[in-house]
Amino acid sequence: MPFVELFVPKGSLDQDRRERIGGRLVSEVMVAEGAPDTEAARAISWLVVNEIDAWFVGGRQLPAGEKPRYVVRVGVPAGSMNDDKRRDIVRRVTRVLADADEDPERFAHAAAAWVHINEIPEGNWGARGEIVRIEDIAAFVTSG
Repeated sequence: MPFVELFVPKGSLDQDRRERIGGRLVSEVMVAEGAPDTEAARAISWLVVNEIDAWFVGGRQLPAGEKPRYVVRVGVPAGSMNDDKRRDIVRRVTRVLADADEDPERFAHAAAAWVHINEIPEGNWGARGEIVRIEDIAAFVTSG
């Protein structure tokens, strides 16, 4: 059950690229996470796109028209990850971004994208006005 946040400079994604990224990003994270491909699991696996007005690198604002930089934050329940899953998330997220880019090779050589995996401590995830624990999530995604 990932919560994925994509940060991009404002105006850097046309509708086609936004849909190509948005259509794949959460599903790729779910695969890496080991989540079942059920309607219930998809219903609680979200992506939001944050378009940032000003993006600075090394104290210099990126000029309009420069190839976009990306930050992707993936929130998952603590205890659901290990190093192999983390590595797989980073690879899959980077591949989704590269596949939607005009210059996919730049993702192998430069700091075009950062992926942050935030493991939410047990007891710090909530829904329906209640604390949701990892066993609650597992039960929901397997039985709906």
